[in-house]
Amino acid sequence: MLYNLLQSMDQWLDSVGLYSFLQVLYQREFRAFTAVIVAFFIVLLFGKWWIRLLVKWKIGDHAMFDHAELDALMKNKENTPTMGGVLLIGSILITTFLLADLFNQYVQLLIMSVFLFTVLGGFDDWLKLVAKHRKPGSRDGLYRWEKLLFQFGIGLVVALMAWQYAQVDQVAHSLTLPFVRTYLPGTESLTISPHLIILGAGSFIGISIFMVMFMSNAVNITDGLDGLAPGTVAIASFAMMVLSYIAGSPELAGYLLMPHVEGAAEMMVVAGASAGACLGFLWFNCYPAKVFMGDTGSLPLGGLLATIAIIIRQEFLLLIIGGIFVVEIGSSFLQIYYYKFTGGKRLFKCAPIHHHFHRKGWSESQVVIRFWVVAVILAMFALVTIKMR
Repeated sequence: MLYNLLQSMDQWLDSVGLYSFLQVLYQREFRAFTAVIVAFFIVLLFGKWWIRLLVKWKIGDHAMFDHAELDALMKNKENTPTMGGVLLIGSILITTFLLADLFNQYVQLLIMSVFLFTVLGGFDDWLKLVAKHRKPGSRDGLYRWEKLLFQFGIGLVVALMAWQYAQVDQVAHSLTLPFVRTYLPGTESLTISPHLIILGAGSFIGISIFMVMFMSNAVNITDGLDGLAPGTVAIASFAMMVLSYIAGSPELAGYLLMPHVEGAAEMMVVAGASAGACLGFLWFNCYPAKVFMGDTGSLPLGGLLATIAIIIRQEFLLLIIGGIFVVEIGSSFLQIYYYKFTGGKRLFKCAPIHHHFHRKGWSESQVVIRFWVVAVILAMFALVTIKMR
């Protein structure tokens, strides 16, 4: 909004001598890194107030996992305020409205995706944490099929809009694989490589829906230990900032042989807001957590990362960057199906895998910090593969 106001008032600002001072807002990089700071301080300033409200409204986690040993390990989390995701996502949206170009179609798509997932996660949290408490015997959240159906619907909307926005650029419909060049090296213009796979509408939409559903659920499952989800999402968001910057620059995209998507660089501001809000939320969510984000925060964060990846055609790199999320949701699937096929045997001590290590004797802080370390290494590896084309 500040960026758009500056554009509309540049003549007046120049006449009063403020134009040269405020023109720094024209610089996308400045706005992106400022977004990190602004989002961080919004969460920090309003965190205690929001936690007090949640306590007053008695919106607390029940910490029930249907597993006696795990229930005992997590007993200290009983009644910890939940739905902190309202503050986290609110910070992202407010920062985006302040610093991003709101006329950019991709920024609009990200705002829509985050908002819809926040509504879905908030409704699920409300049923689990509030309605059930006030009315015993009421539903314990959305049914699994209901949540998946709504996620499918949001994914379909994101996919259709991303496809439509990319109609003018064939590269924006490509399937970008690791180590495969998007453009021919050494050419004066951005000449598409003959090895590049251009997706049809059905394939593009199918892959996009899968990514949105997969990442939103993966971040949701990762949110099981104090600080684990916001820390890993912050790391992934910084990596997506870099990728958005490259994708939005024809010079950098051409040099690194990656897809160039006109206007994608503006998503740096939203990714920066996500990183800053997650860092701010860590202030209250680090061990021992004073608040949890709940589905209200985890679902839109995963949806945000997936939507950025779809727009810049880097779904595979996101799977590397978000390797922790992939392993978390993968361990849950493996545990479920291994249990069914072996007649009650377990592949892990407990799933998702962060609980496996917790039960093996790692302290909660050890699990979280070690997962953060792995997340940083995976993000660096993903960025290194950009040059290996």
